[in-house]
Amino acid sequence: MYLGGSPGGVRAGLLTMNRHELIDRVALAAELPRPAAARALDAALEAIEQSLHRGEEVRLTGFGRFHVARYTGRRGVNPRTGEPIEVAGTAVARFTPGVRLKRAVR
Repeated sequence: MYLGGSPGGVRAGLLTMNRHELIDRVALAAELPRPAAARALDAALEAIEQSLHRGEEVRLTGFGRFHVARYTGRRGVNPRTGEPIEVAGTAVARFTPGVRLKRAVR
């Protein structure tokens, strides 16, 4: 499946697809009106966001896994003053591609 975007979406030699183009493709593939496809995409993304916010993992078999990685705090150095500082720990969203997605990219 080709997922390249429009010529206006070229960045650093790579084609990109924006949200509107993705909605158009979902509408076409699922034979849905564009507003229904937009609501479906928004609902899916919101469900993923809420699950990650609760610390849950989202697995889409074959496609990939969305999960939260937690980084602990560490000591750092202020580049301007050279003084030691404490860098706070944080949580970040991560995506690990599944087998089917890896094969599609090859």
